[in-house]
Amino acid sequence: MKSAPHFSLRSRSAAPATTLAVAALIAAGTLAVGINTPAQAATCGGYVGLTFDDGPSGNTPALLNALKQNGLRATMFNEGQYAATYPAQVRAEVAAGMWVGNHSYTHPHLTQQTQATIDSELSRTQQAIAAAGGGTPRLFRPPYGETNATVKTVEAKYGLTEIIWDVDSQDWNGATTDAIVAAAGRLTAGQIILMHDWPANTVAAIPRIAQGLAARGLCAGMISPQTGRAVAPG
Repeated sequence: MKSAPHFSLRSRSAAPATTLAVAALIAAGTLAVGINTPAQAATCGGYVGLTFDDGPSGNTPALLNALKQNGLRATMFNEGQYAATYPAQVRAEVAAGMWVGNHSYTHPHLTQQTQATIDSELSRTQQAIAAAGGGTPRLFRPPYGETNATVKTVEAKYGLTEIIWDVDSQDWNGATTDAIVAAAGRLTAGQIILMHDWPANTVAAIPRIAQGLAARGLCAGMISPQTGRAVAPG
């Protein structure tokens, strides 16, 4: 799938998680990253938001399979044009336990558009995702992470919470699997990482991302529409 480059935002610095016995945490993580259960609540030391932009696509099944096999849930920021083209993949995202967000219809530089165009980009995507069976999104990721007062006004009109990211995996920029895994290793509780639906290296990184989170007592959570931060699935 064609991809436009993204502007990289510096990840926010944070103190590392408390070091615990790796073996014990991996065992706990096996429970922690699955379906939301009382055991999960007891074993997760915090939640992070895994996000994947630019789908759905022909690559979505491989991505969803990797996430499911490793007990991870994520937020899929879908483009409206692709939701309309691949409605079955939107339904598959939901069936796999993922959350679906709005990533505009055609991925333009919204800060360079009129308010009417921004409105069209967001509203058509809301409709396309809902029509495909993805529900009505409550989260919006502006393309390239670019936003301004006009974009925020339109987001508010549709009840959307703007979600940027704390860590950029650089998978859109040809990052290796090792680099993507290392980026996920910088996540701390509440933070969000930017990844994409289409890079093969991202799919390859999923098992190691899951292992790394479990080793640090972190679980993959949902992004709260109220706070814009990663929280326990609800």
